[in-house]
Amino acid sequence: MEKDSSYYDVYQSPLVERYATREMSEVFSANTKFRTWRKLWIALAESEQELGVPITDEQIASLRRFQDEVNHERAQEIERETRHDVMAHIRAYGEQCPDARAIIHLGATSAFVGDNADLVILRDAMQIILRKLVNLISVLGTFAETYRDLVTLSFTHYQAAQLSTVGKRTCLWAYDLALDLEDLEVRLDTLRFRGAKGTTGTQESYMKLFNGDEDKVKKLDALISRKLGFASSFAVTGQTYPRKVDSQVLDVMSGIAQSAYKFSNDLRLLHNLKEMEEPFGSKQVGSSAMAYKRNPRRCELIAALSRHVIVNSLNPALTVTGQWFERTLDDSANRRLSLPEGFLAVDGLLNVYLNVASGMEVYPTVIRRHVMDELPFMVTEELLMEGVKAGGDRQEMHELIRHHSVEAARAVKEEGRANDLLTRLADEPGFAAIKERLDQLTDPARFCGRAPHQVDEFLSGVVGPIRKKYAGQLGMDAAVNV
Repeated sequence: MEKDSSYYDVYQSPLVERYATREMSEVFSANTKFRTWRKLWIALAESEQELGVPITDEQIASLRRFQDEVNHERAQEIERETRHDVMAHIRAYGEQCPDARAIIHLGATSAFVGDNADLVILRDAMQIILRKLVNLISVLGTFAETYRDLVTLSFTHYQAAQLSTVGKRTCLWAYDLALDLEDLEVRLDTLRFRGAKGTTGTQESYMKLFNGDEDKVKKLDALISRKLGFASSFAVTGQTYPRKVDSQVLDVMSGIAQSAYKFSNDLRLLHNLKEMEEPFGSKQVGSSAMAYKRNPRRCELIAALSRHVIVNSLNPALTVTGQWFERTLDDSANRRLSLPEGFLAVDGLLNVYLNVASGMEVYPTVIRRHVMDELPFMVTEELLMEGVKAGGDRQEMHELIRHHSVEAARAVKEEGRANDLLTRLADEPGFAAIKERLDQLTDPARFCGRAPHQVDEFLSGVVGPIRKKYAGQLGMDAAVNV
């Protein structure tokens, strides 16, 4: 879309401009918000009519006619006068359908549209994130299956440890996301509606509307919730739904960001080792000065957005603690920022993560070289045991291993030579009995434990059920905007 020249004169959110998808941006758009308000006013009128309030079919039809035709400019004009956004939209809506003006928002408080709409938006946003998580787990599962047997060094403290496989390491990344998916499913499954709770949660206005009939008041609450797609509403509320919910939801977003950040760090380290790399476009520029460079900028973008999400998750936690009694308004401006930004950033970073995971490059020759640089030290206990079985003297062989290990390590560190420990040992008479078996005994695949089978079990026990449960949502592509 061509931009007006004035566009460049004011700040634009990079979350919208550069990182998040249009789909997620639309969920948090003004159109979605205010159209949802109108859906709520229609659901309220319909439900009140069903319970005996004298509201005509013509009035409801009029409300429906203008449900999606929000007169934003008129609402903004009224808000400048009233300093109240809900009243501004009630009046603007009423001007479009004057025959229904008298029954719009009947018995409701501002939180009826504000909070209930936010819950609809949170639900829809979480469903977008869930779909991306599912696709990402599936893509990583395919990658893990492809490289289930490719032996690699594992690291503790970023020091070479035992051997694993590239596929097994990928399962670690995918499992973090599977745990995040479990958390997200819980939040979606337990998300409730505010419903029709009245000004401070006592439903006083509805008690008056229905002449003290508590059954009708409770039915009203249930009817509206079902009309907006919620199985139930919160058992009790103040003026707002429990702000704890916002904190719980953004905690899930933070967890996803933590998982993505960890992956991005790992891949950046592997990038430096030249074992694996993120995709790199044929015309992509790595550096303005160093033209040869292939910087891991996509993983760095994941890390940057993840930090924002993790820090942002503190916002709703502080809002929860700062709500006095039934409600204070110091949550409003903060929530306008923290809720959309949390989701927009996670949407953006998952898009990049999916793009990277779908195109990671693996360099088996480099990986094997690094394995063989460390393997001689790792297999010495096995060689000692096999040598003794073949009739060797354990103490003599132990001393030979100790001596040559020290010398081989010194040559590697001080002279930059390759690790020649196995060659040294093969030349020792004490190891003559197993010399012909050294290649077999030092096959890297013998030293990665159950890693390949753990990949199989993870795919069948974790990834498989996710793919089956969400089969209709698989097959996403993820393009990176920048």
